[in-house]
Amino acid sequence: MSKVEVFRALHRGRLPGDPLVLPGPWDAVSAKVLEEAGWPALATPSAGVAASLGYEDGSTPADEMFAAVARICRAVDVPVSADVEGGYGLAPKELVERLLEAGAVGCNLEDSVGGVLKDPREHADWLAEVRYAAGDRLFVNARVDVFEYGDGDPERAIERAALYVAAGADCIYPIDAPADVLPLLRSGIQGPINVYAKLGEGTLSAIELGELGATRVTFGPRLQRWAALAFQGIAEELRKRW
Repeated sequence: MSKVEVFRALHRGRLPGDPLVLPGPWDAVSAKVLEEAGWPALATPSAGVAASLGYEDGSTPADEMFAAVARICRAVDVPVSADVEGGYGLAPKELVERLLEAGAVGCNLEDSVGGVLKDPREHADWLAEVRYAAGDRLFVNARVDVFEYGDGDPERAIERAALYVAAGADCIYPIDAPADVLPLLRSGIQGPINVYAKLGEGTLSAIELGELGATRVTFGPRLQRWAALAFQGIAEELRKRW
């Protein structure tokens, strides 16, 4: 079974309370650590990769992002999906080729640019072109930014999701959707749903998110930021001693 087939299989038949959890490496070292910890697949966060390369979120040049994804994919044997933001203005065929060259089995694709939602039908047409170019070689996770940059209306998110599923998206990612609207989204969206999870005390667990409707759970750049805070403490302790 190919890596993309393994990745697709991980999304199938998930029971409520048992979502697929995909931690996000930001470089080769973090990818290897996560693989060695036993995670069956990984999903890079664009913001975490950007921070590791010295860029603000959304400012990473395409060449540097694809090079970083390639390093991560080379470092591990498990499937890796890549967050490539809005596609960097690349034509669908070139975008697909570059993802495959990097070794990715999937991708996140946003439906906003510069904090403004795209026309959903135009975006769906673009997603359909990506699907056509990729065939079954990539798992497409279509991000819905209604809760991040829109009015937060769940029905609007469901409408966008329906267009993206019809265009061939394998999974829908309503980023920043409040937990209390997840059951509504689950009832209105066909196929897998990706939920953006928080970390720390008082946050919902993977089991709880799964019971609310999540098929898979990702953390965005939060692992990278958590690691940076830990390293900050190490650096301060080192400074005290040396």
